[in-house]
Amino acid sequence: MTVSRVINDSGYISPDTRARVKVAIAELGYMPNALARQLRSQRTKTLALIVTDISNPFFTTIARGVEDTAKALGYAVMFCNTYESEVEELEYVRVLIQRRVDGVLLVPAAGSVDSIQLLQEHGLPVVVLDRHVRVEQVDQVRSDSEAGAHSLVRHMIGLGHRYIAVLTGPQVVSTSADRVAGYRRALTEAGLTSADEQVHFGEYNEASGYEMTVRLLATLPLATAIFATNNFIAFGAIRALREAGLTIPEDMSIAVFDDLPKGWMLDPFLTAVAQPAYEIGKRAAELMIERLAGDAPAEARTIVLPSEMITRRSTAPPRQVAAMPFQRTAPSRRKAAVLTSQPVGQTENPA
Repeated sequence: MTVSRVINDSGYISPDTRARVKVAIAELGYMPNALARQLRSQRTKTLALIVTDISNPFFTTIARGVEDTAKALGYAVMFCNTYESEVEELEYVRVLIQRRVDGVLLVPAAGSVDSIQLLQEHGLPVVVLDRHVRVEQVDQVRSDSEAGAHSLVRHMIGLGHRYIAVLTGPQVVSTSADRVAGYRRALTEAGLTSADEQVHFGEYNEASGYEMTVRLLATLPLATAIFATNNFIAFGAIRALREAGLTIPEDMSIAVFDDLPKGWMLDPFLTAVAQPAYEIGKRAAELMIERLAGDAPAEARTIVLPSEMITRRSTAPPRQVAAMPFQRTAPSRRKAAVLTSQPVGQTENPA
């Protein structure tokens, strides 16, 4: 009992006795049995964060926000990566239930709510991050995808673009639907239409961005601007534009949803909407731990955080010849230098 009081800092122990017990603990190399404590308290002090692509710097930053906040409040965090697969997501959920985590912070892989319902059936609280779901009693934290997309497309319309294409992820993912909705609203407000060939649904990865851009250039030759709804799609689009011999922004402007961390950019180039990724993770962890502590209201809470638009060199007014279809020619030395550090409009020195 005396040792227990010292370890748990509970009850009265004289200073001399406390010191002797700590010396004995140090000499024996004793460590308390965390599992036994968990069994008594019915808590593991462990949370799980399930994301769809941990290689994406957006989700890496969210993970940092979750981990920093959880650690400060006495919780450990397990990380799971689903690769945008609902099957993987459900498998992880089953494992986490068996591991007796206290709660799950989830970026849903698609539109299904099976994982959330399974967690709720086992009495585990859930916080949904980045994307939104129509499920009762689930706290949610995200940025305003619709408003961010609207601001980016308005910016390109303001530069004079009239043929703007959008490259996005799966249609069943809420961020894809929201960003297309913001895109369409901006066009409608400007008296422009968005034909089906202007909207391309794919996957949130570089290969899909490349394929969608190749298809776009074949079906919409009048396009002068691209709105890519995440960084990886933008990377694929840039590669396809380079291979087609087109320069950015002279031949094609491009803007992206999600900014890159400062450490990733030696020369910031892409006009972007920056989401508060760290804050999303932080707020989600806070909501979860408040609910576990019994300090949360009965009704579910939704936090929608504002984003920030950052204008850089990848967007510019279209050329006067933008109404003419592009000529698919081999890239010149100028066109091969799409992403140099030169400001827009600066010419190269002659060789």
